[in-house]
Amino acid sequence: MTAGAMAAKKPRKKSKIRVAHELSKRRKIAIKEAMDAHKLEDRPEWDRSAKWSSERFYRKIIKPGTMRTIHLPLLETDLGESWPIPVTIIHGVRPGPIITILGGVHGDELTGPATCTHLLSNSFTDPEKPLDPRHLAGTIRIVPIVNLPGYRSKSRYFPDGRDLNRNFPGDMKGSTTKRVAAQTWKYLFSDVDAIVDLHSAGKGRSNMPQLRANLTHAGSNILAKAFGIEIILDSKPPSGSLRKAAIEVDIPVITYEGGGADSLDNEAVKVAIHGVLNVLRSLRMIDGNPHRPRFRMLASGSHWLRAGEGGLLDMFVSAGSVMREGEVIATISDPGTPGITVDVVAPEDGLLIGAATNPFTAAGMPVGHFLPISKHLRLLDDQIDENGRFLVCGSQSEPVWREEKDVDEVAVEGDWSGGTVDSEWTVTKEINASQGDTFTDNEEEAES
Repeated sequence: MTAGAMAAKKPRKKSKIRVAHELSKRRKIAIKEAMDAHKLEDRPEWDRSAKWSSERFYRKIIKPGTMRTIHLPLLETDLGESWPIPVTIIHGVRPGPIITILGGVHGDELTGPATCTHLLSNSFTDPEKPLDPRHLAGTIRIVPIVNLPGYRSKSRYFPDGRDLNRNFPGDMKGSTTKRVAAQTWKYLFSDVDAIVDLHSAGKGRSNMPQLRANLTHAGSNILAKAFGIEIILDSKPPSGSLRKAAIEVDIPVITYEGGGADSLDNEAVKVAIHGVLNVLRSLRMIDGNPHRPRFRMLASGSHWLRAGEGGLLDMFVSAGSVMREGEVIATISDPGTPGITVDVVAPEDGLLIGAATNPFTAAGMPVGHFLPISKHLRLLDDQIDENGRFLVCGSQSEPVWREEKDVDEVAVEGDWSGGTVDSEWTVTKEINASQGDTFTDNEEEAES
């Protein structure tokens, strides 16, 4: 090549994910139309002067101002295991909404069970505490573990090898998992005013505290913002998920993600408790004003960072780390080829909202879930610890109360690769060889 040709050749421009103060125009319009169409309902049945009676749940009665734990069988059967799960009903002394708070839809995810267990402790339910039924308005259903057999076997799935969160609203005459979905839908979800579904990441990775919600559903939009944390992923729910089934009948629903499978992340649990209490305050079910974050980041797209080579993955950072362009996230080495390593670097400034925890990797496997936020990195500056991790609202000391108008709201523009937030991360098939059921493609894709 001649010197003249070299001089004439322009350097290749590096492509970047666009980051803007607004969502994509199409999504922005859809959300605005949904919020404009949403009208605050006049709910006279929630007025303090309205008649308020005992709550009936699975043929049991809970009197106003009391709390009772009832065992709901997952299967209606005369023979064999019915898998009764504990459901605690906190029935307030005044009229108000009905909300279900649940964990353990996937049996190996412990953030939800731990959060619900803490909420049911004396620290929250004793006299004068936040969930004291004698001061509560409305009704709270707390279900620590929905997938009891999966929890006992440390498995994401039900014994028939299926994912409960791909089978709602269920079928009483269908597979085992579909019957369980139908039973829980009937008693736990179909008649409520809101649902908070608590999850962890799937096997082999960990998520920083975050929310999943369809922001074009007005009720879910309001519920997500009421939770009071910074990262909200705007996404349509996968087919068969609890989120999708609830939205189809206009029930506000959000999915919380924090921590990883087969482990207990104290920070994720603390943030979940903070968020649940915020929701209850926003619904005027308990006393106090909801805590709001300094900003919210509404994300409609992200990057999945993938391994370029196979070998052993050495992660230098964890989920929640704030990364600058070019910083090394991890290295990959192969014991069979000593002396050679490959770096995985941040493609631009951003936030690692999910990270691999399994050191075994192959070319093409996901290493991290990356949220590019180059334009708004300044918002994170005051909430980064000495290790470079973002401090989520509710994870530290008591947050400062602020008005809604004081919350900065920005957005990350883009698309979800594969159509949903987690579709790029496949879940290991955990099915016993003695079981004849097989997975469908949809059952492999994880909304964790």
